Amino acid sequence: MNLNKLINENKDFLGNDVNVYFSPGRVNLIGEHVDYLGGNVFPTAIDLGTYAVVSKRDDDNFEFLSHNFKHYGKKTTSINCLTYREVDNWANYCKGMIDAYRRLGHKMDHGLNILIYGNLPNGAGLSSSASLEVLMGVVLNHEYSIDIEMVDLVQIAQQVENKYMGINCGIMDQFAVGMSKEHKAIYLDTNSLHYKLVPLELGDYTLVIANTNKKRTLADSKYNERRSECDQGLDILQKNGAQIKNLCDMDDAMYQSVKHHIPNQTIQNRVTHAVYENERTKKAVQALEKGDIVAFGTLMNQSHDSLRDYFDVSCTELDILVDAFREHGAIGSRMTGAGFGGCTISLVKTSDVENVINKVKDTYVKHIGYHADFYPVRTSDGARKLESEEIK
Repeated sequence: MNLNKLINENKDFLGNDVNVYFSPGRVNLIGEHVDYLGGNVFPTAIDLGTYAVVSKRDDDNFEFLSHNFKHYGKKTTSINCLTYREVDNWANYCKGMIDAYRRLGHKMDHGLNILIYGNLPNGAGLSSSASLEVLMGVVLNHEYSIDIEMVDLVQIAQQVENKYMGINCGIMDQFAVGMSKEHKAIYLDTNSLHYKLVPLELGDYTLVIANTNKKRTLADSKYNERRSECDQGLDILQKNGAQIKNLCDMDDAMYQSVKHHIPNQTIQNRVTHAVYENERTKKAVQALEKGDIVAFGTLMNQSHDSLRDYFDVSCTELDILVDAFREHGAIGSRMTGAGFGGCTISLVKTSDVENVINKVKDTYVKHIGYHADFYPVRTSDGARKLESEEIK
Protein backbone atom coordinates (compact mmCIF):
# COMPACT_ATOMS: atom_id res chain seq x y z
CA MET A 1 0.00 0.00 0.00
CA ASN A 2 1.31 3.43 -1.00
CA LEU A 3 1.21 5.61 2.14
CA ASN A 4 0.53 8.85 0.28
CA LYS A 5 -2.37 7.19 -1.51
CA LEU A 6 -3.68 5.88 1.83
CA ILE A 7 -3.50 9.37 3.35
CA ASN A 8 -5.26 10.96 0.36
CA GLU A 9 -8.02 8.34 0.42
CA ASN A 10 -8.74 9.19 4.07
CA LYS A 11 -8.55 13.00 3.92
CA ASP A 12 -12.10 13.32 5.26
CA PHE A 13 -11.09 11.42 8.39
CA LEU A 14 -7.57 12.81 8.84
CA GLY A 15 -7.59 16.36 7.52
CA ASN A 16 -4.43 17.85 6.01
CA ASP A 17 -1.93 18.03 8.87
CA VAL A 18 -0.74 14.48 9.71
CA ASN A 19 2.18 12.65 11.24
CA VAL A 20 3.11 9.11 10.19
CA TYR A 21 4.58 6.41 12.44
CA PHE A 22 5.86 2.87 11.83
CA SER A 23 6.31 -0.11 14.15
CA PRO A 24 7.87 -3.33 12.83
CA GLY A 25 6.90 -6.92 13.36
CA ARG A 26 9.49 -9.36 14.63
CA VAL A 27 10.74 -12.83 13.99
CA ASN A 28 12.62 -14.96 16.50
CA LEU A 29 15.71 -16.33 14.78
CA ILE A 30 16.50 -18.96 17.41
CA GLY A 31 15.79 -19.60 21.09
CA GLU A 32 12.22 -20.94 20.91
CA HIS A 33 10.14 -21.94 23.94
CA VAL A 34 12.89 -20.98 26.38
CA ASP A 35 11.77 -17.47 27.30
CA TYR A 36 9.64 -18.85 30.15
CA LEU A 37 12.36 -21.30 31.22
CA GLY A 38 15.06 -18.78 32.12
CA GLY A 39 16.63 -18.78 28.67
CA ASN A 40 17.76 -16.27 26.09
CA VAL A 41 15.94 -15.28 22.92
CA PHE A 42 17.32 -13.92 19.67
CA PRO A 43 14.76 -11.91 17.69
CA THR A 44 15.09 -9.24 15.04
CA ALA A 45 12.61 -6.67 13.76
CA ILE A 46 11.50 -6.98 10.13
CA ASP A 47 10.45 -4.43 7.52
CA LEU A 48 6.82 -5.59 7.62
CA GLY A 49 4.79 -3.93 10.34
CA THR A 50 2.11 -1.44 11.35
CA TYR A 51 1.66 2.19 10.31
CA ALA A 52 -0.29 4.93 12.07
CA VAL A 53 -1.36 8.16 10.36
CA VAL A 54 -2.32 10.65 13.06
CA SER A 55 -3.97 14.06 13.19
CA LYS A 56 -4.91 16.32 16.10
CA ARG A 57 -8.52 16.85 17.20
CA ASP A 58 -10.09 19.88 18.86
CA ASP A 59 -11.98 17.80 21.45
CA ASP A 60 -10.92 15.01 23.85
CA ASN A 61 -12.12 12.11 21.67
CA PHE A 62 -9.99 9.43 20.06
CA GLU A 63 -11.24 8.03 16.78
CA PHE A 64 -9.64 4.88 15.36
CA LEU A 65 -9.99 3.54 11.84
CA SER A 66 -8.30 0.44 10.44
CA HIS A 67 -7.58 0.11 6.73
CA ASN A 68 -7.24 -3.65 7.23
CA PHE A 69 -10.47 -4.11 9.22
CA LYS A 70 -12.84 -1.68 7.53
CA HIS A 71 -15.79 -3.93 8.36
CA TYR A 72 -15.39 -3.01 12.04
CA GLY A 73 -15.96 0.62 11.17
CA LYS A 74 -14.73 3.62 13.12
CA LYS A 75 -14.12 3.17 16.85
CA THR A 76 -14.58 6.20 19.09
CA THR A 77 -13.68 6.76 22.72
CA SER A 78 -12.70 9.67 24.94
CA ILE A 79 -9.77 10.29 27.25
CA ASN A 80 -12.10 9.66 30.19
CA CYS A 81 -13.63 6.43 28.86
CA LEU A 82 -10.88 3.92 28.27
CA THR A 83 -12.25 0.68 29.70
CA TYR A 84 -11.88 -2.52 27.67
CA ARG A 85 -14.90 -3.23 25.48
CA GLU A 86 -15.15 -6.37 23.39
CA VAL A 87 -17.01 -4.46 20.69
CA ASP A 88 -13.93 -2.27 20.15
CA ASN A 89 -11.93 -5.32 19.00
CA TRP A 90 -8.44 -4.33 17.71
CA ALA A 91 -8.80 -0.73 18.99
CA ASN A 92 -8.54 -2.05 22.56
CA TYR A 93 -4.78 -2.35 22.10
CA CYS A 94 -4.66 1.39 21.38
CA LYS A 95 -7.03 2.23 24.22
CA GLY A 96 -4.98 0.15 26.63
CA MET A 97 -1.84 2.15 25.86
CA ILE A 98 -3.67 5.47 26.30
CA ASP A 99 -5.08 4.22 29.59
CA ALA A 100 -1.61 3.15 30.79
CA TYR A 101 -0.12 6.56 29.97
CA ARG A 102 -2.98 8.31 31.76
CA ARG A 103 -2.49 6.15 34.85
CA LEU A 104 1.17 7.17 34.86
CA GLY A 105 0.02 10.79 35.13
CA HIS A 106 0.71 12.00 31.60
CA LYS A 107 -1.57 14.80 30.40
CA MET A 108 -3.42 14.63 27.11
CA ASP A 109 -5.20 17.91 26.45
CA HIS A 110 -6.76 16.91 23.11
CA GLY A 111 -7.82 13.83 21.21
CA LEU A 112 -6.47 12.25 18.03
CA ASN A 113 -7.70 10.74 14.79
CA ILE A 114 -5.67 7.59 14.15
CA LEU A 115 -5.68 5.57 10.94
CA ILE A 116 -3.99 2.16 11.24
CA TYR A 117 -2.60 0.12 8.35
CA GLY A 118 -0.56 -3.07 8.68
CA ASN A 119 1.14 -5.42 6.24
CA LEU A 120 1.88 -8.20 8.76
CA PRO A 121 -0.09 -11.39 8.11
CA ASN A 122 -2.63 -11.71 10.92
CA GLY A 123 -2.30 -14.66 13.28
CA ALA A 124 1.04 -15.71 11.82
CA GLY A 125 3.08 -15.24 14.99
CA LEU A 126 4.97 -12.15 13.82
CA SER A 127 3.73 -10.02 16.72
CA SER A 128 1.09 -7.78 15.16
CA SER A 129 -0.36 -7.01 18.62
CA ALA A 130 3.01 -5.99 20.09
CA SER A 131 3.67 -3.93 16.96
CA LEU A 132 0.40 -2.04 17.48
CA GLU A 133 0.96 -1.51 21.21
CA VAL A 134 4.49 -0.13 20.81
CA LEU A 135 3.34 1.93 17.82
CA MET A 136 0.69 3.56 19.99
CA GLY A 137 3.25 4.34 22.68
CA VAL A 138 5.48 6.10 20.13
CA VAL A 139 2.45 8.06 18.87
CA LEU A 140 1.62 9.23 22.40
CA ASN A 141 5.25 10.14 23.10
CA HIS A 142 5.45 12.39 20.06
CA GLU A 143 1.95 13.83 19.93
CA TYR A 144 1.97 14.88 23.61
CA SER A 145 5.72 15.51 24.04
CA ILE A 146 6.01 12.72 26.61
CA ASP A 147 9.55 11.59 27.38
CA ILE A 148 9.29 7.85 28.03
CA GLU A 149 12.42 5.92 27.10
CA MET A 150 11.87 3.03 24.70
CA VAL A 151 13.07 0.41 27.20
CA ASP A 152 10.32 1.61 29.57
CA LEU A 153 7.74 1.96 26.79
CA VAL A 154 8.09 -1.69 25.78
CA GLN A 155 7.51 -2.79 29.37
CA ILE A 156 4.36 -0.65 29.52
CA ALA A 157 3.21 -2.34 26.30
CA GLN A 158 3.79 -5.78 27.81
CA GLN A 159 1.76 -4.81 30.88
CA VAL A 160 -1.09 -3.65 28.62
CA GLU A 161 -1.07 -7.03 26.87
CA ASN A 162 -1.00 -8.85 30.23
CA LYS A 163 -3.41 -6.82 32.32
CA TYR A 164 -5.62 -4.85 29.91
CA MET A 165 -5.89 -7.44 27.13
CA GLY A 166 -5.56 -10.46 29.44
CA ILE A 167 -2.90 -12.25 27.38
CA ASN A 168 -0.05 -13.78 29.40
CA CYS A 169 2.85 -13.02 27.05
CA GLY A 170 6.51 -12.44 27.91
CA ILE A 171 8.56 -9.35 27.05
CA MET A 172 10.28 -10.59 23.88
CA ASP A 173 7.77 -9.34 21.31
CA GLN A 174 7.46 -5.78 22.59
CA PHE A 175 11.20 -5.58 23.28
CA ALA A 176 12.13 -6.62 19.75
CA VAL A 177 9.58 -4.29 18.18
CA GLY A 178 10.83 -1.30 20.15
CA MET A 179 14.55 -1.85 20.64
CA SER A 180 15.73 -3.35 17.35
CA LYS A 181 18.21 -1.78 14.97
CA GLU A 182 18.61 -2.45 11.26
CA HIS A 183 21.17 -5.19 10.47
CA LYS A 184 21.12 -6.33 14.10
CA ALA A 185 19.52 -9.08 16.17
CA ILE A 186 18.83 -8.77 19.89
CA TYR A 187 20.39 -11.29 22.27
CA LEU A 188 18.03 -10.86 25.20
CA ASP A 189 18.02 -12.34 28.68
CA THR A 190 14.28 -12.33 29.36
CA ASN A 191 14.80 -12.48 33.12
CA SER A 192 17.05 -9.46 33.60
CA LEU A 193 16.34 -7.63 30.30
CA HIS A 194 20.10 -7.45 29.77
CA TYR A 195 20.67 -7.47 26.04
CA LYS A 196 23.17 -6.82 23.33
CA LEU A 197 22.81 -6.02 19.66
CA VAL A 198 24.52 -8.62 17.50
CA PRO A 199 25.51 -7.98 13.86
CA LEU A 200 23.10 -9.68 11.46
CA GLU A 201 25.07 -9.25 8.25
CA LEU A 202 23.62 -11.90 5.97
CA GLY A 203 25.87 -11.30 2.97
CA ASP A 204 24.56 -13.30 0.01
CA TYR A 205 21.55 -14.59 1.95
CA THR A 206 18.00 -13.35 2.57
CA LEU A 207 15.57 -14.20 5.36
CA VAL A 208 12.35 -15.68 3.98
CA ILE A 209 9.27 -16.05 6.17
CA ALA A 210 6.68 -18.60 5.11
CA ASN A 211 3.20 -18.63 6.64
CA THR A 212 1.54 -22.05 6.76
CA ASN A 213 -1.92 -20.40 6.82
CA LYS A 214 -2.96 -23.11 9.24
CA LYS A 215 -5.33 -22.12 12.03
CA ARG A 216 -3.39 -22.68 15.26
CA THR A 217 -6.17 -24.32 17.26
CA LEU A 218 -3.80 -26.28 19.52
CA ALA A 219 -1.26 -23.57 20.32
CA ASP A 220 -2.73 -22.29 23.60
CA SER A 221 -3.57 -25.64 25.18
CA LYS A 222 -0.27 -27.24 24.14
CA TYR A 223 1.65 -24.18 25.34
CA ASN A 224 0.19 -24.65 28.82
CA GLU A 225 0.91 -28.39 28.63
CA ARG A 226 4.57 -27.78 27.72
CA ARG A 227 4.98 -25.28 30.57
CA SER A 228 3.57 -27.83 32.99
CA GLU A 229 5.89 -30.57 31.72
CA CYS A 230 8.90 -28.28 32.05
CA ASP A 231 7.83 -27.31 35.57
CA GLN A 232 7.67 -31.01 36.44
CA GLY A 233 11.18 -31.53 35.10
CA LEU A 234 12.52 -28.57 37.08
CA ASP A 235 10.83 -29.81 40.26
CA ILE A 236 12.31 -33.30 39.88
CA LEU A 237 15.83 -31.96 39.37
CA GLN A 238 15.61 -29.52 42.27
CA LYS A 239 14.38 -32.28 44.58
CA ASN A 240 17.38 -34.36 43.54
CA GLY A 241 19.89 -31.68 44.44
CA ALA A 242 20.28 -29.61 41.27
CA GLN A 243 21.14 -26.05 42.33
CA ILE A 244 19.11 -24.29 39.64
CA LYS A 245 16.26 -21.78 39.54
CA ASN A 246 15.41 -22.41 35.88
CA LEU A 247 15.99 -25.23 33.41
CA CYS A 248 18.13 -22.97 31.25
CA ASP A 249 20.56 -22.43 34.14
CA MET A 250 22.08 -25.77 33.10
CA ASP A 251 24.77 -26.22 30.48
CA ASP A 252 25.46 -29.50 28.68
CA ALA A 253 27.85 -30.89 31.30
CA MET A 254 25.53 -30.21 34.21
CA TYR A 255 22.52 -31.63 32.42
CA GLN A 256 24.35 -34.84 31.51
CA SER A 257 25.16 -35.32 35.20
CA VAL A 258 21.55 -34.98 36.41
CA LYS A 259 19.21 -36.04 33.61
CA HIS A 260 19.07 -39.64 34.87
CA HIS A 261 16.88 -38.34 37.71
CA ILE A 262 14.06 -37.81 35.19
CA PRO A 263 12.58 -41.28 34.48
CA ASN A 264 9.72 -40.09 32.28
CA GLN A 265 10.98 -39.88 28.69
CA THR A 266 8.51 -37.17 27.65
CA ILE A 267 9.55 -34.91 30.54
CA GLN A 268 13.22 -35.59 29.80
CA ASN A 269 12.66 -34.67 26.15
CA ARG A 270 11.17 -31.31 27.13
CA VAL A 271 14.12 -30.53 29.40
CA THR A 272 16.57 -31.65 26.71
CA HIS A 273 15.12 -29.11 24.30
CA ALA A 274 15.24 -26.32 26.89
CA VAL A 275 18.90 -26.88 27.77
CA TYR A 276 20.25 -27.29 24.25
CA GLU A 277 18.07 -24.63 22.64
CA ASN A 278 19.43 -22.13 25.12
CA GLU A 279 22.96 -23.30 24.30
CA ARG A 280 22.17 -22.81 20.61
CA THR A 281 21.33 -19.14 21.19
CA LYS A 282 24.81 -18.63 22.64
CA LYS A 283 26.42 -20.44 19.70
CA ALA A 284 24.31 -18.41 17.26
CA VAL A 285 25.68 -15.17 18.69
CA GLN A 286 29.23 -16.48 18.36
CA ALA A 287 28.64 -17.58 14.77
CA LEU A 288 27.22 -14.22 13.69
CA GLU A 289 29.92 -12.27 15.46
CA LYS A 290 32.42 -14.27 13.36
CA GLY A 291 30.33 -13.72 10.22
CA ASP A 292 29.79 -17.49 9.86
CA ILE A 293 26.34 -17.60 8.24
CA VAL A 294 26.60 -21.31 7.39
CA ALA A 295 27.14 -22.20 11.06
CA PHE A 296 24.19 -20.02 11.99
CA GLY A 297 22.04 -21.85 9.42
CA THR A 298 23.08 -25.19 10.89
CA LEU A 299 21.97 -24.03 14.35
CA MET A 300 18.58 -23.00 12.89
CA ASN A 301 18.20 -26.52 11.48
CA GLN A 302 19.09 -28.09 14.83
CA SER A 303 16.57 -25.82 16.55
CA HIS A 304 13.72 -26.99 14.36
CA ASP A 305 14.66 -30.64 14.73
CA SER A 306 14.62 -30.24 18.52
CA LEU A 307 11.28 -28.44 18.49
CA ARG A 308 9.88 -31.27 16.35
CA ASP A 309 11.45 -34.25 18.08
CA TYR A 310 11.91 -33.21 21.72
CA PHE A 311 9.45 -30.40 22.39
CA ASP A 312 6.76 -31.69 20.03
CA VAL A 313 5.38 -28.31 18.97
CA SER A 314 5.81 -28.59 15.22
CA CYS A 315 3.17 -29.96 12.83
CA THR A 316 2.95 -31.46 9.37
CA GLU A 317 2.55 -28.07 7.71
CA LEU A 318 5.63 -26.60 9.37
CA ASP A 319 7.69 -29.72 8.69
CA ILE A 320 6.72 -29.77 5.01
CA LEU A 321 7.87 -26.16 4.62
CA VAL A 322 11.11 -26.69 6.52
CA ASP A 323 11.99 -29.88 4.64
CA ALA A 324 11.17 -28.28 1.29
CA PHE A 325 13.27 -25.20 1.98
CA ARG A 326 16.23 -27.35 3.00
CA GLU A 327 15.80 -29.62 -0.02
CA HIS A 328 15.82 -26.66 -2.38
CA GLY A 329 18.88 -24.93 -0.99
CA ALA A 330 18.16 -23.06 2.24
CA ILE A 331 21.18 -23.30 4.56
CA GLY A 332 18.90 -22.97 7.58
CA SER A 333 15.15 -23.39 8.08
CA ARG A 334 13.04 -23.69 11.23
CA MET A 335 9.62 -23.03 12.66
CA THR A 336 9.39 -19.76 14.57
CA GLY A 337 6.90 -18.90 17.29
CA ALA A 338 4.60 -21.06 19.38
CA GLY A 339 4.17 -23.81 16.78
CA PHE A 340 1.23 -25.95 15.59
CA GLY A 341 0.99 -23.60 12.61
CA GLY A 342 2.23 -20.08 12.09
CA CYS A 343 5.48 -19.47 10.26
CA THR A 344 8.90 -20.75 9.32
CA ILE A 345 12.04 -18.66 8.84
CA SER A 346 14.68 -19.70 6.32
CA LEU A 347 18.06 -18.48 5.06
CA VAL A 348 18.08 -18.55 1.26
CA LYS A 349 20.65 -17.38 -1.28
CA THR A 350 19.43 -13.94 -2.39
CA SER A 351 20.02 -14.75 -6.06
CA ASP A 352 17.83 -17.86 -5.76
CA VAL A 353 14.95 -16.59 -3.57
CA GLU A 354 12.27 -16.52 -6.27
CA ASN A 355 13.23 -19.95 -7.61
CA VAL A 356 13.29 -21.53 -4.14
CA ILE A 357 9.95 -20.00 -3.15
CA ASN A 358 8.30 -21.32 -6.31
CA LYS A 359 9.56 -24.85 -5.65
CA VAL A 360 8.56 -24.79 -1.98
CA LYS A 361 5.17 -23.36 -2.92
CA ASP A 362 4.50 -26.28 -5.27
CA THR A 363 5.64 -28.85 -2.71
CA TYR A 364 3.42 -27.37 -0.02
CA VAL A 365 0.28 -27.30 -2.17
CA LYS A 366 0.93 -30.86 -3.33
CA HIS A 367 1.14 -32.19 0.24
CA ILE A 368 -1.21 -29.87 2.14
CA GLY A 369 -3.80 -28.90 -0.46
CA TYR A 370 -3.76 -25.13 0.04
CA HIS A 371 -1.23 -22.33 -0.36
CA ALA A 372 1.39 -20.96 1.99
CA ASP A 373 2.37 -17.28 1.78
CA PHE A 374 5.99 -16.17 1.43
CA TYR A 375 7.68 -12.97 2.58
CA PRO A 376 11.34 -12.19 1.85
CA VAL A 377 12.16 -9.68 4.60
CA ARG A 378 14.90 -7.32 5.69
CA THR A 379 15.80 -6.19 9.17
CA SER A 380 14.41 -2.93 10.49
CA ASP A 381 14.90 -0.26 13.09
CA GLY A 382 12.40 -0.29 15.93
CA ALA A 383 9.17 1.72 16.21
CA ARG A 384 9.57 5.37 15.27
CA LYS A 385 8.08 8.50 13.71
CA LEU A 386 8.74 8.55 9.97
CA GLU A 387 10.44 11.50 8.36
CA SER A 388 8.79 13.05 5.31
CA GLU A 389 11.24 11.41 2.88
CA GLU A 390 10.28 7.97 4.24
CA ILE A 391 6.59 8.43 3.44
CA LYS A 392 6.08 6.96 -0.02
